[in-house]
Amino acid sequence: MRNILQILLFLTTSTLLAQLPQELLKTIQETKVFDSYTGSMYTPKEYQNASIIAEKKGTYDAPIRYNIFNDALEYAEGSKLYEIIKTPTTHVRIENDYFYYCTFKNERGLRRRGYYVLVDQNEQYRIYKQYNLKITEPKTMDANTGSAQIGKIKKIETYYLEENGSIIKLPPKKSDLLAVFSDKKDELKKYIKKEKLKVKKTEDLIKLVSKYNALKNIDATPSQSLLSNRVQNN
Repeated sequence: MRNILQILLFLTTSTLLAQLPQELLKTIQETKVFDSYTGSMYTPKEYQNASIIAEKKGTYDAPIRYNIFNDALEYAEGSKLYEIIKTPTTHVRIENDYFYYCTFKNERGLRRRGYYVLVDQNEQYRIYKQYNLKITEPKTMDANTGSAQIGKIKKIETYYLEENGSIIKLPPKKSDLLAVFSDKKDELKKYIKKEKLKVKKTEDLIKLVSKYNALKNIDATPSQSLLSNRVQNN
């Protein structure tokens, strides 16, 4: 009897976890603008079991996918389509991606709202990535060449460094990236060479930021914030 009760309790709990509260959902329409394009505007392409952490309500399990074009975490129930309400107190984990809805200030002092995926963090800095789409519009038949071009969409990942609510883009080119860390440029250049880092690789980018954080921590005198001289006040 006890085993049966435990099984029933497990099944009941699992069912509750799969039923997202309506307060976390907003009804939306399916996006069809790219139906004839190659590529996918979703990551992952199919719904994956995810954890939805609502700080004020609890944790729920449900199939979710991220719509890059609409910057929306989507959930389907029967014929109805929803997005998770965009709020800084609700976070979603899909596979290895942790989505946070954030409001950051960029180098020009402009506020940038949207979903950012937390990649790594240390005492001072956090690395986020953001998904975007590269869209190639279709072209009709050319009278001279007799060729046409189908529309294409491609997923793009952009990395950012965040400090105290301000972000700066981490460019994929090594020379541009070292310019971001200009106060420790020489040390980091040597570190990249010694460790044979490929800064386009996420794991190597994490190592570089970690090294920069360590270098800042051993400074004899307090140093200026990395982003303070780049971010203007509103």
